[in-house]
Amino acid sequence: RGVVYLLIPAAGSGRRMGSNRNKLLMPLGGKPLLAWTLLAAKSARSIRWIGVVGQPDDFQDFKEIILSVGMTKMVHLIPGGATRQESVFRGLQGLPAVAERVLVHDGARCLATPDLFDRCAEQLLTCPGLVAAIPVKDTIKMVDPETQIVTSTPDRRNLWAAQTPQGFEVERLTRCHVEGQEKGWEVTDDAMLFEQCGLPVKIVPGEETNLKVTTPVDLAIAEFILRQRAKESAAGT
Repeated sequence: RGVVYLLIPAAGSGRRMGSNRNKLLMPLGGKPLLAWTLLAAKSARSIRWIGVVGQPDDFQDFKEIILSVGMTKMVHLIPGGATRQESVFRGLQGLPAVAERVLVHDGARCLATPDLFDRCAEQLLTCPGLVAAIPVKDTIKMVDPETQIVTSTPDRRNLWAAQTPQGFEVERLTRCHVEGQEKGWEVTDDAMLFEQCGLPVKIVPGEETNLKVTTPVDLAIAEFILRQRAKESAAGT
């Protein structure tokens, strides 16, 4: 009933990591980043099919990772585009025809838990679009880019930090991508496309530990979280 298809945009460069290769190939706790993302999806009850969207140059490395986590039947490689938006659109075109609902999850958010995937899949049965997000803890300032002067301070209670997975009805998201292409919209996530098309996007509580690994500091925090998890599972909690 709650079966969804998962797309993982995986074309990330490692520039901010100080690396010239795809950051998803970088090691974390003895495995490449992408392996952790795939293992979480493998353990989720709701996911049966995964499309990894990336640059063909990386496919040989991706194949080795997919083999190492025992997911060759479940994971399919889809050539991506020049931007994340284009890559997700190509991913949507690469879905099996029977796919009605899709989760889109950044490969660099490698600490998402199977439970988060399942909760998003469950919620997607009752709404056309959703995004995992957490309440913002910092006070956010709107700033004039010219003068660097603060223009306003929005009420923090209304602010949420968007994460992934983001989930959508396949047909609607595909239509939004087509409209976005026609109108030249540039968006930073799929929820934004949905919003621009006037469609509702619901919040699903995300996870504090579901960080996006972008810099060496993020990598160090991710190592720490993985060590804590290993300790907890060893203690049987």
